[in-house]
Amino acid sequence: MATLVEKFFDNKDALTKELSATLEQSLRDGIENDGRAVLMVSGGSSPAAAYKHLSTLDLDWKNVDVAMVDERWVDNTHEKSNEVFIKNTLLQNYGSAANFITMKNEAATAQQGQRVCDAAYSALKTPYDVTILGMGPDGHTASLFPNAEGLEYGLTTSQTVCAINAIQSDVTGSITERMTLTLNAIAQSKVVKLLISGEEKLAVYKQAKAGGDVNDMPLRAVLNHPNINIEVYWAP
Repeated sequence: MATLVEKFFDNKDALTKELSATLEQSLRDGIENDGRAVLMVSGGSSPAAAYKHLSTLDLDWKNVDVAMVDERWVDNTHEKSNEVFIKNTLLQNYGSAANFITMKNEAATAQQGQRVCDAAYSALKTPYDVTILGMGPDGHTASLFPNAEGLEYGLTTSQTVCAINAIQSDVTGSITERMTLTLNAIAQSKVVKLLISGEEKLAVYKQAKAGGDVNDMPLRAVLNHPNINIEVYWAP
C-alpha cells in the first residue's frame, strides 16, 4: 500500500541536509542490494544544493545510473536545458563517473524522439531507487502539464516516457515541447521525493492533495496513485 509522508523544515538548509542524507543512503542501498542504483533527477533550485553535495561523496558512481525526469526539447547546450543543470551540479567531482541517461536525442521533435528515448529508459533497473519531483504553481509535476497535448497518454500508457506539448503560459515559458516520465514510470520507484518551497506552492500542494480533476492539476495523479510511496519535503 502506498504511503505519503510529509516532512516540513524550518529552512532550506535543513531540507537539503535531510535530502542529501537520504539520497546517499538510497544510492548505497541500491548498489549493495542490486549491484546498481538508479536516481531519477529533476531540475529546479530545490535539489541543487543536495546534488552538489552528492557529487562530492566517494560512492561507487560507476554503478549509478542518473536519468532525467523530464526535459525541454532543446539542445543540450541551451540555457533552459535540464541536462545542463544536472551536469553542472550532480555530475561533477566524483559524480562525474555516473552513467547519465538524457532524454533529448537527435530527433526533430519530442514525438519523433519518443521511441528511442523509451528504449533507453526501459533498459534501466526497476524499481528506481529514488525519483525526485518538483511541482509548479499550476499543479504540474515532471512535464505532466495541465490539459497538455499528450497528458492523457502520459497518465495512462504503460510506456516509460512520453512527448508532451504544454499550453504556453507563464509557467512553461515559450518552450512547450517536452519529454517526460509517464505516471507509470514514476510509479516504478521505491520512493518519490516531492520537493516544494514557499507558502504559495504549499497552498497549491494542499489543493492538489484535496482531490479533483487530474487534468487540471496532474500532481493529483501522483498523489492519488495506489502504488507510489511519496515523501514531501517543504521549506519556506
